[in-house]
Amino acid sequence: MGWSETAMDERTTEMSKAQVGRLYLCATPIGNLGDMTYRAVRMLAEAELIAAEDTRHTRQLLTHFDIHTRLTSYHEHNKFEKGPELVDWMLAGHDLICVSDAGLPGICDPGSHLAELAIAAGIEVSPLPGANAGLSALVCSGLPAHRFAFVGFLPKTAKKQKEVLEEVRTHRETLILYEAPHHLLATLNMLVLVLGGTRRAAACRELTKRFEEFRRATLAELAAYYAANEPRGEFVLIVEGAREAEDAAEEKRTQNPVGAYLAHLASGMEKKEAMRAAAKELGISRRDIYNAVLAAERDGNV
Repeated sequence: MGWSETAMDERTTEMSKAQVGRLYLCATPIGNLGDMTYRAVRMLAEAELIAAEDTRHTRQLLTHFDIHTRLTSYHEHNKFEKGPELVDWMLAGHDLICVSDAGLPGICDPGSHLAELAIAAGIEVSPLPGANAGLSALVCSGLPAHRFAFVGFLPKTAKKQKEVLEEVRTHRETLILYEAPHHLLATLNMLVLVLGGTRRAAACRELTKRFEEFRRATLAELAAYYAANEPRGEFVLIVEGAREAEDAAEEKRTQNPVGAYLAHLASGMEKKEAMRAAAKELGISRRDIYNAVLAAERDGNV
């Protein structure tokens, strides 16, 4: 192959790269519409196509900013069929913006799958940064933010939840979890069961919205509070990482028997079976579990 042919191939390659579109992962508000950045609004308005987790939800956002860009649906249930189609769109020379319902796409949503497909196809992937619920909660929690581990949503079954929490139980980093209000109490009880009730934590809800709230306490105290007060709004849980070995041993000894009982109860066990499992878990008698639960019921905490 001569020099001129080599140069021509290089020019053809460069032209092909120039003709390929780009994937933008765009952050959207986590509550307050003012969370949007100027750049994100401009890019959404100029784009040819926006891939949205929920097109109805995203259309409301676009209408607020007088944006009329075409939307297409891309979510957890169609990502395997729709993802390759969107990659073909970008390979044909079109840019694509991907958004989730709230925050940065790719975190607990299918945006990460689309990014993987795009990168594998040689497509550039760029961020349009903005609001993120986990980091917003972390920096306001009062817990160490220099090292952290993102756990996200726990699995649905109690068995899988325990497996995940056992994996991170000894991590020294601050933990970040997401949870819906109707699962919050069961999750807190599971955290008490596996991590211990004395760990410091923050329950952060409705971030950047009108009823934003940060409740800072131990895991056991948070479990008791939300047993007596119905959780409302979407939550981010920030949990203290593991402490020194002697502190961890003390924490194990002082785990909340009520939380352990409630966690097993939430997994589907009968009351007696849950008490037996909690007693075995904590190394105490079933009578101790029974008395603790009885006292909590008397005080209105269960």
